[in-house]
Amino acid sequence: MFEEYARPVVDFVREHQAWAAPIVFALAFAESLAFISLLVPAWGALVLIGGMIQAGGLNFWPIWIAGSIGAALGDWLSYWIGQKLEHRVQHIWPLSRHPELIPKGEAFIKKWGVLGIFIARFSGPLRAAVPLVAGIFEMPYWRFQFANFVSAFVWAATLLQLGDVVSQALQAIWK
Repeated sequence: MFEEYARPVVDFVREHQAWAAPIVFALAFAESLAFISLLVPAWGALVLIGGMIQAGGLNFWPIWIAGSIGAALGDWLSYWIGQKLEHRVQHIWPLSRHPELIPKGEAFIKKWGVLGIFIARFSGPLRAAVPLVAGIFEMPYWRFQFANFVSAFVWAATLLQLGDVVSQALQAIWK
């Protein structure tokens, strides 16, 4: 499934480099948004685009900032949805099929607090669910946002740099 959608996106970015930052923004936003992240596993495409930064002559800074802001806004919207819908969110797919996830998420937030937002950013299953739960259980807004934005910038840099490092290593091996 990954190859089905990621390769055309990466190929498009390779051919239309001016679109790299907006596409990375959209991918990071979708990857971080509750419910949507299950349908759009974009982290792989972000790593592949990261591999094109030096190899393809892309500028790291606008792509990194776009990915970071996209990820932070996805989490912010998930937090907001949690605040507005509260426990009604349990009746929306996929949570309706897995009712144990909300209590597990609450325990995670209570145990880790703000650090939990940072930890969740780097865990696929938790990435979009923890901000939703943080909103449901009313984690203080500014604490959430601080962890959200810091973790988004670190996460985006990590994925893009991972792709860049792997690309450089492969180039060194092939030479």
